[in-house]
Amino acid sequence: MLLEKKESSEGDGHPDTCRIPEVPRLLYPKAQLLKPSRVNVLVMTPWFAPIIWDGTFNSAILDAQFRNTTIGLTVFAIKKYVVFLRLFLETAEKYFMVGHRVTYYVFTDRPADVPQIALQAGRQVVVLHVGSYRRWQDVSMHRMEMISNFSRQRFLREVDYLVCLDVDMKFSDHVGVEILAPLFGTLHPGFYAADRQSFTYERRPLSRAYIPRDEGDFYYAGGFFGGSVPEVYRLTTACHQAMTADRARGIEAVWHDESHLNRYLLSHKPSKVLSPEYLWDERMLQRPPLLHRLRYVAVPKNHAEIRNR
Repeated sequence: MLLEKKESSEGDGHPDTCRIPEVPRLLYPKAQLLKPSRVNVLVMTPWFAPIIWDGTFNSAILDAQFRNTTIGLTVFAIKKYVVFLRLFLETAEKYFMVGHRVTYYVFTDRPADVPQIALQAGRQVVVLHVGSYRRWQDVSMHRMEMISNFSRQRFLREVDYLVCLDVDMKFSDHVGVEILAPLFGTLHPGFYAADRQSFTYERRPLSRAYIPRDEGDFYYAGGFFGGSVPEVYRLTTACHQAMTADRARGIEAVWHDESHLNRYLLSHKPSKVLSPEYLWDERMLQRPPLLHRLRYVAVPKNHAEIRNR
């Protein structure tokens, strides 16, 4: 496990993640053009971005395409949230990007409490020592700033893609390279079937996160987004700048960084959208039959106990 302080050297340049890789000879079933694998859910957005559900992809082909890729995972374990790290990392080692190079970037104010766990070959934990904040909302909103800063300072040099996740979760099934794209967002489990008027977007025009009631594609979850490092850098920088502008006006978006994420993804359409398989809360929501798998699920917790201590 590597321990890094907040200060880092500048870097520029980044691998060409848009180059089409050569796939070695593989044997796999032919796709049936007139027999779609999923007929009960939307599998393509109006801007031709695939929506990723179980049964819509072939992991063997994708693993071959992404075999030389390094994935960075960012997670924030500030204050008492550090207690979720062990389960998060242990289940990630079992289900997240298995067989691929992974760097876990753990942002924490308590580096001594980061657990030591056994890692697969080609994987490492890098601890980024950062400050704490009084309110959990401040921690949430400063995530965008810190991911932006570290993307510029080091992530551009070290990994090809970033996956930005909440720590108070666990992996419970395969989460692999099928999620990777220049920019991806995840459907919020509470709103995937709702109409846009029901979305909890920021509705006050004074905020930079404002979305009118007659606009909106989906409601995206703040706890699972990512893409290539340059795209994540653009997203997090834009969201941080918007939150800074809001603060100067004395306004705080209703759902903090998630509100700004939704504003950004409305005007910068993601190139992939992950279904609610990739973010679910079994205690709050009844699992519908269309969800064949639950891949990343909430861990039971007392929010009041955890957030402000």
